[in-house]
Amino acid sequence: MSCPLPSDGRDRITLAHGSGGRLTRRLVEEIFAPAFDNALLAPLCDAAVWTEHAGRLAFTTDAYVVSPLVFPGGDIGHLAVCGTVNDLAMMGARPKHLSAAFVLEEGLPLAVLKDLVRSMAACAREAGVAIVTGDTKVVERGKGDGLYVTTAGVGVCATATPLGPSMIADGDVVIVNGDLGRHGMAIMAHRAGLEFDEPLLSDVACLHEPVLALIEAGIPLHCLRDLTRGGLATAIVELAQASARGVVVDGGAIVVSRPVAAACDLLGLDPLYVANEGRFVACVPASAADAALAVLHAHPLAREARVVGRVGGVTPGWAVLETPYGTRQKLDLLSGDQLPRIC
Repeated sequence: MSCPLPSDGRDRITLAHGSGGRLTRRLVEEIFAPAFDNALLAPLCDAAVWTEHAGRLAFTTDAYVVSPLVFPGGDIGHLAVCGTVNDLAMMGARPKHLSAAFVLEEGLPLAVLKDLVRSMAACAREAGVAIVTGDTKVVERGKGDGLYVTTAGVGVCATATPLGPSMIADGDVVIVNGDLGRHGMAIMAHRAGLEFDEPLLSDVACLHEPVLALIEAGIPLHCLRDLTRGGLATAIVELAQASARGVVVDGGAIVVSRPVAAACDLLGLDPLYVANEGRFVACVPASAADAALAVLHAHPLAREARVVGRVGGVTPGWAVLETPYGTRQKLDLLSGDQLPRIC
């Protein structure tokens, strides 16, 4: 015997959750609104409205399609907040407000959605940002990989002048705030069922605090870039090309943890091109390098910060890796997708 009536949608996502009716309202009132509770969201209008801040604003948007939804060291909700906060931080902005849009697949357990939303809300609170508006849509079973998240963010710029590749100058040093490759390899190792003596966890984290510490200390920042898809190598190549400056990367200064190195060896991947979600590079004048490192070393997310490169001494627009053996290798952009579905 089976009941011909449709499920009331109490424990799993159904297509009716995307209809704009009673079940859509239930998602908003029972899951999203309590988790993201704040005064700007409370009216549940079509957009959040607030008094304009003086000065320059930064605005960014991004989408997240990571598989699996929960991975060692994080989950898609945590990742979405950190990724958006970090995009604002790389512009020298103090993050203020986020939006969040969810594409839900029919059949997704509501318990999974609740856990991911709680994680997202906790990360936002810790970062000092509010999720003030959003949207939900539902797609048929088998067409949404469980859950996709799209976020946008607004922040107030904390620097007197804009940051960007055009500000990079010969003589600058390139600083990275820690070891490389944790996020991409944590996900890939998890998919492949690889286990190591040391736990391999994603480095996903919000980076605005160490960046704002540099700004508040008066460090003359020229450019910031977070190391997401494509890793350090891609970021350096893009900065070299955009600035029309040559960049030499010191291979001996780059740190890769033992489990990341082991996973890369097993899977045939180069850690320089593996994604990170808690790492950034900062281009600063060489005269400010020691002061910048002192500031970063005082923060938990940058205790291993070090100079890994310098601007100049090579063909403009080129990025070159200088190995510990004294040889040089030109870095280039990947021609394909090395790590699919990692952010």
